[in-house]
Amino acid sequence: MTLLEDLWYGNIDPHEAILTGSKRYKHLLSLMARNRDELNETLTDKQSDVLEKYDSALNEMHALAEVEAFSYGFRLGVRLMIEAEGKIST
Repeated sequence: MTLLEDLWYGNIDPHEAILTGSKRYKHLLSLMARNRDELNETLTDKQSDVLEKYDSALNEMHALAEVEAFSYGFRLGVRLMIEAEGKIST
């Protein structure tokens, strides 16, 4: 299968490839989960609902930022390749 086919069929997930092997990422994820659980134990039901809504909005915002960063990086990479090709050809 070609790279484009892998991308099309969803076989490529840059986020997983980059972060899943990172010890620092795993540590921070564990720390966040532990602190979130500890905080959640102290909240009332209403406060817990508000925190869930906050988390949902934060996750959506992060997803949008990741898409924008990926798009910008991809466009920048293509522009660099085009510029390099122009320099080589002339």
